[in-house]
Amino acid sequence: MNQAEYTHWRTEYDMDGICWLTLDRAGESANSLSNEVMTELEQIVGTLEKDKPRGLVLQSGKPGSFVVGADVREFDQVSSVEEAEGYIRKVHTLFDRVEALPFPKVVTIDGFCLGGGLELALCFDYRIAANNDRTRIGYPEVKLGIYPGFGGSARTVRQVGGMKAMPYMLTARFLRAGQARGMGIVDQLVGPHGSLRWAARKAVIKGRKSKGPGLTGKLSNFGPVRKFLAGQMRKQTAAKAKPAHYPAPFEMIDAWEQHGNDFRQMLDEEAVRVARLINGDTSRGLRRVFRLMEDMKATGKGADFRPRRVHVIGAGVMGGDIAAWCVLQGLEVTLQDRELKYIEPALAGAGKLFKKRLKTPDRVAGAKSRLVADVEGSGVARADVIIEAIFENLEAKQELFRKLEAEAKPDAILASNTSAIPLRDIASVLNDPKRLIGLHFFNPVPKMPLVEVVYEEDTNPAEVERGAAFSNQINRFPLLVKSSPGFLVNRVLAQYMLKAFKIHIERDVPKEAIDKAAEEFGMPMGPVELADTVGLDVGMNVLGTLGGEEAAGEAALLKSKVDAGKLGKKSGEGFYAWEKGKPKKDKDAAEGINLKSLAEELMQPYFDECKACLADGIVENADAVDAGMIFGTGFAPFRGGPMFYLENRGEQQS
Repeated sequence: MNQAEYTHWRTEYDMDGICWLTLDRAGESANSLSNEVMTELEQIVGTLEKDKPRGLVLQSGKPGSFVVGADVREFDQVSSVEEAEGYIRKVHTLFDRVEALPFPKVVTIDGFCLGGGLELALCFDYRIAANNDRTRIGYPEVKLGIYPGFGGSARTVRQVGGMKAMPYMLTARFLRAGQARGMGIVDQLVGPHGSLRWAARKAVIKGRKSKGPGLTGKLSNFGPVRKFLAGQMRKQTAAKAKPAHYPAPFEMIDAWEQHGNDFRQMLDEEAVRVARLINGDTSRGLRRVFRLMEDMKATGKGADFRPRRVHVIGAGVMGGDIAAWCVLQGLEVTLQDRELKYIEPALAGAGKLFKKRLKTPDRVAGAKSRLVADVEGSGVARADVIIEAIFENLEAKQELFRKLEAEAKPDAILASNTSAIPLRDIASVLNDPKRLIGLHFFNPVPKMPLVEVVYEEDTNPAEVERGAAFSNQINRFPLLVKSSPGFLVNRVLAQYMLKAFKIHIERDVPKEAIDKAAEEFGMPMGPVELADTVGLDVGMNVLGTLGGEEAAGEAALLKSKVDAGKLGKKSGEGFYAWEKGKPKKDKDAAEGINLKSLAEELMQPYFDECKACLADGIVENADAVDAGMIFGTGFAPFRGGPMFYLENRGEQQS
């Protein structure tokens, strides 16, 4: 086979007659199964069918990455359900041909093996994975509003049985190499001192094949057992997602329930159902979210900045969580407050987070060693990033930054986590006010993926770029936001919550009904529950800054609760009483209320403020508005963002 024939593939034959097939997509940092890649694969398969080697090994030419899936960018080029179905059936035919090649076929996996990459790997007889931290194996498709459509649902069910396969695909969970081996997706692991190439060669020569499911796995695909399991899966999925908003997982459950013991029929169901889903509103909205995510990951990539040490001032809920999160990302963190007694609760909370995320005692101990209580502030002089997270008081922040500027390294980032105070006001006391940026995190920090990187018109652009780079380094999406009261997210949320409180106070609409209406629209939680989650003290300050005179009644309501010590979730009571991290709600409070009409009323000021922020130049474009509101407020992802929703509202009624 002539290597020069292909743009994205390389082939070589060794002395044993084994064909080593390498995917190295030209012009891309990662492999994905584009139309061009698949066309060339079809040509290669045709050659292999004619000139049969002793065996075939599929590998990646991208260091530390296998195949990240189909090229999502090409999904938007599909113009009809018929076109999508035709292409899926074409891929099915190609993958069937790969599976039918009459010689040993082995695939080696090092790094991400996702979506279409895993579907292709399952066509091979034997799968070998590098047992390291970078290997991740899974199906992200439901996050794009579809389900595995290149034969993945059928082959995974056949490989490990429906009881294992279905929850795996429904949750879009990525497995480490060892977990994939335990499930039966992977057949062999190679440790850090082993050789994937050597293991693959040996597997080909010995003609090794995957074992497939055990008895329990096989039984889960048949008759009443399958029907019972499908019912349980449907209930569990419905508790997390509404079928009208996120149809893909329910479509996959239906297909398996009806045809789980028939491989060919499941393939047929894939073609029909996934083609319909990929042309639906939900998939279009979620694909937009994916693109926004990729754009945000690219922000700050131009900065050559990889900090090692972070100093956080203020060990409250936000400061403590910021510190703990930075530690989880491998950084050394010093945490400062007035006295040790204010830091100790943050250290305890961090310890719980470390146990939850890191699991093993040695990793937890390592994380704890990187988080140091620092009452005296000795970490300031060594820190690469300094984040202020004290209470929302302008004078206090000014006094602090005046001191920090004198003590910090000249090249250290100086950042405020203020939620509403204009950056210019804080920076006015500095010798170099252009140095200060905002790094505004959202509560709860471990769950909220957005950081607003705040700047003034005269802020040093290099500092903004470095702030974005730092955000990406700690696995948070940076959103560049022009400084103004409330920035983007809180400015929009203030009007949204204000409307909710007005409806509650003036018309005595139950808080449960207000929250349920927002949830029916697709928000992850309603505005009243959100206020409790963020903290009513924070909400009071934001509303006081942004609400103006028209919010006097609502601000007074929040103040009365704050004065009574009812701060929301963190104190155990706010608008709701909280037990085990969940609000106690009257399930019957929304009876007889038109939730759709209420949702429209609630969301209108949200949309109006989004448009106003764009008009005021708070962010650069509509994409930035959508990204901020999706990742900062949880705006219904399936709707693609508020600006996208408004543009397509006529097509997105549900």
